[in-house]
Amino acid sequence: MQEAKYYKSDNKKTVTCKLCNHYCVISNNGVGVCKNRVNKNGKLYSLNFGKPIAQNIDPIEKKPFFHFLPGSSTYSIGALGCNFLCANCQNYDISQAEELEKKNEILNYVTPMRILEEALGNGCKSISYTYSEPTIFAEYALEIMKLAHKHKLKNVWVSNGYMSKELLNDIIPYLDAINIDLKSFDEKFYKKICNSKLKPVLDNIRILKEEQVHLELTTLIIPDYSDSISVISEIADFIATELDEDTPWHLSKFSPDISWKMKNLEATSEDIIYEAYEVAKDAGVRYVYVGNIPGDQKENTYCSKCGELAIRRFGYQIERLDVKGHCFNCDRSLDIVE
Repeated sequence: MQEAKYYKSDNKKTVTCKLCNHYCVISNNGVGVCKNRVNKNGKLYSLNFGKPIAQNIDPIEKKPFFHFLPGSSTYSIGALGCNFLCANCQNYDISQAEELEKKNEILNYVTPMRILEEALGNGCKSISYTYSEPTIFAEYALEIMKLAHKHKLKNVWVSNGYMSKELLNDIIPYLDAINIDLKSFDEKFYKKICNSKLKPVLDNIRILKEEQVHLELTTLIIPDYSDSISVISEIADFIATELDEDTPWHLSKFSPDISWKMKNLEATSEDIIYEAYEVAKDAGVRYVYVGNIPGDQKENTYCSKCGELAIRRFGYQIERLDVKGHCFNCDRSLDIVE
């Protein structure tokens, strides 16, 4: 265990964790919502510092990022635990694992420098903090992020966007890109399905855009829960008016077989995905993508001015890449970080 950075000691019996917007008040020997922070006599400790549960080399498209270093490899790491309890989670064996203290104890300690060496040695252009919510291993992530920038590697987060303002301020100088799961525009959905609130997520999204961190959004469309076209339209309007029309938005198909507690639902109808796609385009969002429908043309990137194909994708693989920052046909910016 390592002492946590983001907390306030209230007295010898309780501490307030300041890692995310739950701001858990934790009694002595207790843990927070994420089960990864334990209070020991007025000091808060991280149970997963230096204990990655997963280390892999992935295509950046898998995160998904379609407008950030397309065609490159990223070194992905994740740790046990999460600060959300999403019933639809597909990585629930990692995010919702039980007995985290015992499981972390048997994992090998991996130094931040070792993560950097693995990324560099495998030709990766970035390090991704992913699989589970990176907020819950933020101290570890930050040490790696600082090393990565010194060695010209990019840092990308795949996040639920629920980090505290204190943490957000610390990571922004080292954060190059982030994909946030904007799960719905319905406060009731966040409370019932995720055990959280919508407003802090929206506030953090606005800050990240203002700070010019490359931002992409993902919305999983779940039958009967987040497939309301009126709610999808609200998200589209939020992106187009409060963020920027060039913010990429990924609309993903839900698969019950790999979900945590929603195995009784049907898979998302592709008709709903396509209807949501058209709603987003009508709202003015330039770059809208469908997810979990491999081979669909709506996975591709087209010039928003002339409609010319710039990137052809099949799942996570790129089959054609005609990008040098601008459309080769009309020279309009494709809003891609290369």
